[in-house]
Amino acid sequence: MQKNKLGKTGLELSALSFGASSLGGVFHDIKEKEAIEAVFTAIDGGMNFIDVSPYYGHYKAETVLGKALKEIPRDKYYLSTKVGRYGKDGVNTWDYSGKRATESVYESMERLNIDYIDLINVHDIEFQASLPGGLQKVCDETLPALVELKKKGVVGHVGITDLQLENQKWVIDHVEEGTVESVLNFCHHCLCDDKLVDYLDYFESKGIGVINASPLSMGLLSERGIPDWHPAPRPLVEACIKAAQHCKAKGYPIEKLAIQYSISNPRIAATLFSSANPLNVKKNIEWAEEPIDWNLVKEVQEIIGDQKRVSWKNT
Repeated sequence: MQKNKLGKTGLELSALSFGASSLGGVFHDIKEKEAIEAVFTAIDGGMNFIDVSPYYGHYKAETVLGKALKEIPRDKYYLSTKVGRYGKDGVNTWDYSGKRATESVYESMERLNIDYIDLINVHDIEFQASLPGGLQKVCDETLPALVELKKKGVVGHVGITDLQLENQKWVIDHVEEGTVESVLNFCHHCLCDDKLVDYLDYFESKGIGVINASPLSMGLLSERGIPDWHPAPRPLVEACIKAAQHCKAKGYPIEKLAIQYSISNPRIAATLFSSANPLNVKKNIEWAEEPIDWNLVKEVQEIIGDQKRVSWKNT
């Protein structure tokens, strides 16, 4: 598996890496034993980076992942988790205070059965934008708390995540250089949206590493059918359905093309995909190692047409 440097962190991440959101049953119910096997399959297949969050499945993803990590040597993977976004009994909650961020890190380590987190992220900062204190609170409270944990050796590196690239840039511009070491952005380096590319020069000028997530654009780029809950506007949904049908007619699953496209830019350290099915994990690894059909990429993007880079509000 190809590896890319994550900014100035010193970490070299597998181009295709494992997102553990599915382990929380975020999209559908899972079989725990199978989900744990999916983690083993990812590591055995050359993925060395795992990303999770206490929010995924309201702590379930971290708990299931922790059972898998007990069986994996610590030097086989880098681990990322998050603070700020939580939930309990089906109710979502947000708390970006420094106190809660610090508590959350120690709670995550306990669930994950580890004593060190390689990368800690502030999760989906746009939600704090609409709360008292706005994004400035991320700068004044959340990030300083995480930097303090870095000084203590509890975490290795500090980053931020969001759907909105503009929010990530705003926070980076309002903290001391070096505070934010990486960004995790999703749905902006895939077949239907390449907006992330516009920001690579900026992130690199700040020495910040870039992680991409959701190469299938939360299910838009799928033969299986787009989930009813997807927040994308209808014209984009319809364009992606046509693109998927076109790929199917060519005998080339759009999921395969989407994975290959998302990992094709070496300036992006890693692309995260998530599955609790070990067979799907193995299949994605095989796809990642095959050459991409750039002519088909061009055809797909022509079908998507003026819906390219159409986005939505995070939910």
